[in-house]
Amino acid sequence: MRIIDISMPIHLGMPVYNNREEKKPKFTITRNFENDSGVRETKIELDLHTGTHMDAPLHMIKEGQDSSFFRAEDMIAPCRVLDLTNVEDGIIKEDLVKHGIKQGDFVILKTRNSFAEDFEPDFVYVKESGAKYLVSIGVTGVGIDSLGIERSQPDHVTHRLLLGNGIHILEGLRLKDVEEGNYTLVAVPLSIRDVEASPVRALLLKE
Repeated sequence: MRIIDISMPIHLGMPVYNNREEKKPKFTITRNFENDSGVRETKIELDLHTGTHMDAPLHMIKEGQDSSFFRAEDMIAPCRVLDLTNVEDGIIKEDLVKHGIKQGDFVILKTRNSFAEDFEPDFVYVKESGAKYLVSIGVTGVGIDSLGIERSQPDHVTHRLLLGNGIHILEGLRLKDVEEGNYTLVAVPLSIRDVEASPVRALLLKE
């Protein structure tokens, strides 16, 4: 079995959404070998939407479900990686129709985003028509290789369409070396209560 790590490593110089300082991780060494009984311990301060993470409905819907929305059994599932590297701006319905997406699919969208080392303001995202199409089919989840599944859309329509219909959103994937095809996705969020998102270590398994 081949195991492919599609997570974004968390480190001080990692790309973050819009290069916002408050989204950069911070590490503090709280104990070290020199003065604390021969051990090292580190504290991390991390925005829940930094790096590879999953959104819960509460992220965009005021009365939406919090992180109790995440069930481990939903996050270990068959998935399909779709090659959309030809898309220049936003993913629309017409970009998705030809891929034969079926009800119950967890789709992973590979775009040109995976080939950028730094945050690019004009990253590829899912437009409203693409989100509506995925909702109409009845997919269970959508993953994408950007730190946001949308950009510059009034009222965050893509998030609201997907999350409002119980569809999981997995953001911040790294798919540069992943080929289009069928895989098993392992993307279990941390068990953090009463929040709107969670970091994820995402893996693809291929027989």
